[in-house]
Amino acid sequence: MRRRDHNLAVAIPVSIVSDIPHLREKTLKIGLIGRAAAIFRVNEIIVFPDNLGANQKWDKNLIVTLLSYMETPQYLRKQLFKIKPELRYAGILPPLRTPHHPLAKRTKQLKVGEYREGAILSVNEFGSIVDIGVERHVLLPDKKLPVNKRVTVKITKLGKRPRVTLANREDIETYWGYTVTASKLSFGQLTKSRDYDLVVATSKIGTPLAEVSDELAERWKKSSSILVAFGAPTQGLQEIVAQENISLDKVADFTVNTIPDQGTETVRTEEALYASLALLNTIVK
Repeated sequence: MRRRDHNLAVAIPVSIVSDIPHLREKTLKIGLIGRAAAIFRVNEIIVFPDNLGANQKWDKNLIVTLLSYMETPQYLRKQLFKIKPELRYAGILPPLRTPHHPLAKRTKQLKVGEYREGAILSVNEFGSIVDIGVERHVLLPDKKLPVNKRVTVKITKLGKRPRVTLANREDIETYWGYTVTASKLSFGQLTKSRDYDLVVATSKIGTPLAEVSDELAERWKKSSSILVAFGAPTQGLQEIVAQENISLDKVADFTVNTIPDQGTETVRTEEALYASLALLNTIVK
Protein backbone atom coordinates (compact mmCIF):
# COMPACT_ATOMS: atom_id res chain seq x y z
CA MET A 1 0.00 0.00 0.00
CA ARG A 2 2.84 2.37 -0.76
CA ARG A 3 1.73 5.92 -1.46
CA ARG A 4 2.02 7.36 -4.94
CA ASP A 5 5.06 9.35 -5.99
CA HIS A 6 2.74 11.98 -7.44
CA ASN A 7 -0.50 13.63 -6.37
CA LEU A 8 -3.57 12.04 -7.97
CA ALA A 9 -6.90 13.87 -7.82
CA VAL A 10 -10.23 12.81 -9.30
CA ALA A 11 -13.00 15.26 -10.15
CA ILE A 12 -16.61 14.13 -9.94
CA PRO A 13 -19.74 16.21 -10.67
CA VAL A 14 -22.30 17.01 -7.99
CA SER A 15 -25.12 15.46 -10.03
CA ILE A 16 -23.74 11.91 -9.78
CA VAL A 17 -26.56 11.22 -7.32
CA SER A 18 -29.20 13.46 -8.89
CA ASP A 19 -30.90 10.56 -10.66
CA ILE A 20 -31.35 8.55 -7.46
CA PRO A 21 -34.43 9.49 -5.39
CA HIS A 22 -33.76 7.71 -2.09
CA LEU A 23 -31.06 8.69 0.41
CA ARG A 24 -30.17 5.05 1.09
CA GLU A 25 -29.26 4.40 -2.55
CA LYS A 26 -27.44 7.72 -2.79
CA THR A 27 -25.38 6.71 0.24
CA LEU A 28 -24.50 3.34 -1.28
CA LYS A 29 -23.37 4.95 -4.54
CA ILE A 30 -21.16 7.44 -2.73
CA GLY A 31 -19.72 4.56 -0.72
CA LEU A 32 -18.64 2.83 -3.94
CA ILE A 33 -16.89 6.02 -5.05
CA GLY A 34 -15.01 6.28 -1.75
CA ARG A 35 -13.91 2.66 -2.05
CA ALA A 36 -12.68 3.20 -5.61
CA ALA A 37 -10.64 6.20 -4.49
CA ALA A 38 -9.03 4.22 -1.68
CA ILE A 39 -8.35 1.11 -3.77
CA PHE A 40 -6.47 3.11 -6.39
CA ARG A 41 -4.71 5.40 -3.88
CA VAL A 42 -6.38 8.64 -4.89
CA ASN A 43 -5.07 11.61 -2.88
CA GLU A 44 -7.98 14.00 -3.39
CA ILE A 45 -11.61 13.83 -4.47
CA ILE A 46 -12.91 17.10 -5.89
CA VAL A 47 -16.68 17.59 -6.14
CA PHE A 48 -17.53 20.27 -8.70
CA PRO A 49 -20.84 21.89 -9.80
CA ASP A 50 -21.93 20.69 -13.23
CA ASN A 51 -25.35 22.27 -13.65
CA LEU A 52 -24.53 25.94 -13.48
CA GLY A 53 -28.16 27.08 -13.40
CA ALA A 54 -29.32 24.81 -10.58
CA ASN A 55 -29.05 24.79 -6.80
CA GLN A 56 -26.96 21.71 -6.03
CA LYS A 57 -26.16 22.54 -2.41
CA TRP A 58 -27.90 19.53 -0.82
CA ASP A 59 -26.28 16.93 -3.07
CA LYS A 60 -22.87 18.59 -2.74
CA ASN A 61 -23.12 18.56 1.07
CA LEU A 62 -24.24 14.94 0.97
CA ILE A 63 -21.35 13.75 -1.21
CA VAL A 64 -18.70 15.70 0.71
CA THR A 65 -20.05 14.65 4.12
CA LEU A 66 -20.27 10.95 3.29
CA LEU A 67 -16.89 10.77 1.58
CA SER A 68 -15.27 12.60 4.50
CA TYR A 69 -17.04 10.33 6.99
CA MET A 70 -15.78 7.24 5.15
CA GLU A 71 -12.21 8.51 5.16
CA THR A 72 -12.26 9.23 8.90
CA PRO A 73 -11.15 6.29 11.08
CA GLN A 74 -14.16 4.71 12.78
CA TYR A 75 -12.93 5.48 16.29
CA LEU A 76 -12.99 9.23 15.56
CA ARG A 77 -16.32 9.53 13.76
CA LYS A 78 -18.54 9.97 16.80
CA GLN A 79 -16.38 12.83 18.06
CA LEU A 80 -15.82 14.60 14.75
CA PHE A 81 -19.26 14.27 13.14
CA LYS A 82 -22.50 15.58 14.56
CA ILE A 83 -25.79 13.80 13.95
CA LYS A 84 -27.16 15.11 10.67
CA PRO A 85 -29.65 13.93 8.01
CA GLU A 86 -26.91 13.15 5.49
CA LEU A 87 -25.57 10.42 7.78
CA ARG A 88 -28.88 8.60 8.29
CA TYR A 89 -27.72 5.57 6.31
CA ALA A 90 -23.99 5.88 6.98
CA GLY A 91 -24.06 2.38 8.44
CA ILE A 92 -24.17 0.86 4.94
CA LEU A 93 -20.96 2.59 3.82
CA PRO A 94 -18.25 0.00 3.15
CA PRO A 95 -15.09 0.15 5.30
CA LEU A 96 -11.96 1.46 3.58
CA ARG A 97 -9.45 -0.78 5.39
CA THR A 98 -6.61 1.57 4.46
CA PRO A 99 -3.44 1.79 6.60
CA HIS A 100 -4.81 4.81 8.49
CA HIS A 101 -7.83 2.74 9.59
CA PRO A 102 -5.99 0.35 11.95
CA LEU A 103 -7.75 -2.58 13.60
CA ALA A 104 -5.57 -2.53 16.74
CA LYS A 105 -7.56 -1.17 19.69
CA ARG A 106 -5.23 -1.85 22.62
CA THR A 107 -2.30 0.21 23.88
CA LYS A 108 -0.13 -2.89 24.08
CA GLN A 109 -0.52 -3.34 20.32
CA LEU A 110 1.05 0.04 19.54
CA LYS A 111 4.60 0.28 18.22
CA VAL A 112 7.11 3.09 18.48
CA GLY A 113 7.32 4.80 15.10
CA GLU A 114 3.75 3.86 14.17
CA TYR A 115 1.48 6.55 12.72
CA ARG A 116 -2.13 7.04 13.82
CA GLU A 117 -4.93 9.48 13.18
CA GLY A 118 -6.19 11.20 16.30
CA ALA A 119 -8.46 13.94 17.63
CA ILE A 120 -7.76 16.43 20.40
CA LEU A 121 -9.89 15.69 23.48
CA SER A 122 -8.58 18.33 25.87
CA VAL A 123 -5.53 20.36 26.82
CA ASN A 124 -3.63 20.67 30.10
CA GLU A 125 -0.42 22.21 31.36
CA PHE A 126 1.64 19.48 29.70
CA GLY A 127 0.09 19.64 26.21
CA SER A 128 -2.84 18.09 24.35
CA ILE A 129 -4.66 14.86 25.15
CA VAL A 130 -5.32 12.84 22.01
CA ASP A 131 -7.68 9.96 21.19
CA ILE A 132 -5.90 7.60 18.80
CA GLY A 133 -8.34 4.69 18.98
CA VAL A 134 -6.94 2.71 21.91
CA GLU A 135 -8.23 2.39 25.49
CA ARG A 136 -5.73 4.97 26.79
CA HIS A 137 -5.52 8.51 25.56
CA VAL A 138 -2.04 9.77 24.72
CA LEU A 139 -0.15 12.97 25.39
CA LEU A 140 1.04 15.32 22.68
CA PRO A 141 3.61 17.30 24.70
CA ASP A 142 3.97 21.07 24.54
CA LYS A 143 1.16 21.48 22.00
CA LYS A 144 -2.12 23.11 22.96
CA LEU A 145 -4.39 22.53 20.01
CA PRO A 146 -8.14 23.18 19.55
CA VAL A 147 -10.46 20.51 20.93
CA ASN A 148 -11.84 18.21 18.18
CA LYS A 149 -9.01 19.10 15.82
CA ARG A 150 -7.96 16.05 13.81
CA VAL A 151 -4.24 15.34 13.78
CA THR A 152 -1.80 12.81 12.39
CA VAL A 153 0.65 11.62 15.03
CA LYS A 154 3.64 9.33 15.43
CA ILE A 155 4.07 7.11 18.48
CA THR A 156 7.25 8.09 20.36
CA LYS A 157 6.81 6.41 23.75
CA LEU A 158 4.91 3.36 25.02
CA GLY A 159 4.00 2.26 28.54
CA LYS A 160 1.29 3.46 30.90
CA ARG A 161 1.48 6.99 29.52
CA PRO A 162 2.12 6.76 25.77
CA ARG A 163 3.36 9.86 24.01
CA VAL A 164 3.14 11.05 20.43
CA THR A 165 4.48 13.80 18.23
CA LEU A 166 2.78 15.60 15.35
CA ALA A 167 3.47 14.03 11.97
CA ASN A 168 3.40 15.27 8.41
CA ARG A 169 1.38 13.07 6.05
CA GLU A 170 4.00 13.66 3.37
CA ASP A 171 6.51 11.75 5.48
CA ILE A 172 4.36 8.63 5.64
CA GLU A 173 5.42 6.09 3.03
CA THR A 174 2.13 4.16 2.97
CA TYR A 175 -1.12 5.37 1.38
CA TRP A 176 -2.86 7.54 3.97
CA GLY A 177 -6.31 8.12 2.54
CA TYR A 178 -7.82 10.96 0.53
CA THR A 179 -9.00 14.49 1.20
CA VAL A 180 -12.33 15.83 -0.04
CA THR A 181 -12.70 19.25 -1.66
CA ALA A 182 -16.03 20.93 -2.38
CA SER A 183 -15.22 23.17 -5.31
CA LYS A 184 -17.25 26.26 -6.14
CA LEU A 185 -15.57 26.42 -9.52
CA SER A 186 -16.94 24.98 -12.73
CA PHE A 187 -14.88 22.24 -14.33
CA GLY A 188 -13.21 24.58 -16.81
CA GLN A 189 -12.24 26.99 -14.04
CA LEU A 190 -11.11 24.12 -11.85
CA THR A 191 -8.55 22.87 -14.36
CA LYS A 192 -7.04 26.35 -14.57
CA SER A 193 -7.09 27.08 -10.84
CA ARG A 194 -4.25 24.67 -10.05
CA ASP A 195 -1.02 23.77 -11.74
CA TYR A 196 -1.93 20.29 -12.95
CA ASP A 197 0.79 18.72 -15.04
CA LEU A 198 -1.74 16.39 -16.63
CA VAL A 199 -5.54 16.52 -17.00
CA VAL A 200 -7.29 13.38 -18.23
CA ALA A 201 -10.99 13.55 -19.13
CA THR A 202 -13.02 10.37 -19.52
CA SER A 203 -15.75 10.18 -22.14
CA LYS A 204 -17.52 7.60 -24.28
CA ILE A 205 -16.74 9.77 -27.32
CA GLY A 206 -13.08 10.09 -26.38
CA THR A 207 -10.14 8.34 -28.02
CA PRO A 208 -9.93 4.65 -27.06
CA LEU A 209 -7.37 4.37 -24.30
CA ALA A 210 -5.38 1.69 -26.14
CA GLU A 211 -4.61 4.16 -28.95
CA VAL A 212 -2.93 6.69 -26.64
CA SER A 213 -1.77 4.46 -23.80
CA ASP A 214 1.97 4.81 -24.52
CA GLU A 215 1.85 8.59 -24.84
CA LEU A 216 -0.40 8.94 -21.81
CA ALA A 217 1.80 6.66 -19.70
CA GLU A 218 4.88 8.69 -20.62
CA ARG A 219 3.17 11.95 -19.63
CA TRP A 220 1.84 10.38 -16.44
CA LYS A 221 5.28 9.26 -15.28
CA LYS A 222 6.68 12.76 -15.75
CA SER A 223 3.84 14.49 -13.89
CA SER A 224 3.74 15.37 -10.22
CA SER A 225 0.11 16.57 -10.12
CA ILE A 226 -2.58 14.72 -12.09
CA LEU A 227 -6.34 15.24 -12.43
CA VAL A 228 -8.68 12.55 -13.79
CA ALA A 229 -12.22 13.79 -14.41
CA PHE A 230 -15.58 12.09 -14.87
CA GLY A 231 -18.96 13.10 -16.25
CA ALA A 232 -22.48 12.91 -14.83
CA PRO A 233 -25.41 10.51 -15.44
CA THR A 234 -27.22 12.87 -17.81
CA GLN A 235 -24.33 14.70 -19.43
CA GLY A 236 -20.71 14.03 -20.20
CA LEU A 237 -17.80 16.36 -19.66
CA GLN A 238 -18.25 17.77 -23.18
CA GLU A 239 -21.75 18.97 -22.31
CA ILE A 240 -20.66 20.16 -18.88
CA VAL A 241 -17.91 22.46 -20.20
CA ALA A 242 -20.16 23.59 -23.06
CA GLN A 243 -22.08 25.56 -20.42
CA GLU A 244 -18.93 27.66 -20.13
CA ASN A 245 -18.70 28.07 -23.91
CA ILE A 246 -15.46 26.13 -24.09
CA SER A 247 -14.50 22.81 -25.62
CA LEU A 248 -13.13 19.91 -23.61
CA ASP A 249 -9.87 19.75 -25.55
CA LYS A 250 -9.07 23.26 -24.31
CA VAL A 251 -8.95 22.14 -20.69
CA ALA A 252 -7.93 18.46 -20.91
CA ASP A 253 -4.65 17.05 -22.20
CA PHE A 254 -6.30 13.71 -23.05
CA THR A 255 -9.93 12.77 -23.54
CA VAL A 256 -10.10 8.99 -23.39
CA ASN A 257 -12.70 6.26 -23.66
CA THR A 258 -11.75 3.62 -21.11
CA ILE A 259 -14.76 1.40 -21.92
CA PRO A 260 -14.90 1.13 -25.73
CA ASP A 261 -17.80 -0.80 -27.26
CA GLN A 262 -19.78 -0.55 -24.04
CA GLY A 263 -22.80 -2.83 -23.93
CA THR A 264 -25.05 -0.38 -22.09
CA GLU A 265 -26.40 2.98 -23.19
CA THR A 266 -24.71 4.69 -20.26
CA VAL A 267 -21.94 3.90 -17.79
CA ARG A 268 -22.50 5.14 -14.26
CA THR A 269 -19.88 7.40 -12.73
CA GLU A 270 -18.90 4.90 -10.05
CA GLU A 271 -18.53 2.21 -12.75
CA ALA A 272 -16.39 4.53 -14.84
CA LEU A 273 -14.21 5.23 -11.79
CA TYR A 274 -13.38 1.57 -11.25
CA ALA A 275 -12.82 0.84 -14.94
CA SER A 276 -10.79 3.95 -15.68
CA LEU A 277 -8.58 3.96 -12.59
CA ALA A 278 -7.87 0.25 -12.98
CA LEU A 279 -6.74 0.70 -16.58
CA LEU A 280 -4.73 3.83 -15.87
CA ASN A 281 -3.09 2.08 -12.94
CA THR A 282 -2.10 -0.75 -15.28
CA ILE A 283 -0.70 1.25 -18.19
CA VAL A 284 1.44 3.50 -16.01
CA LYS A 285 3.04 0.45 -14.40
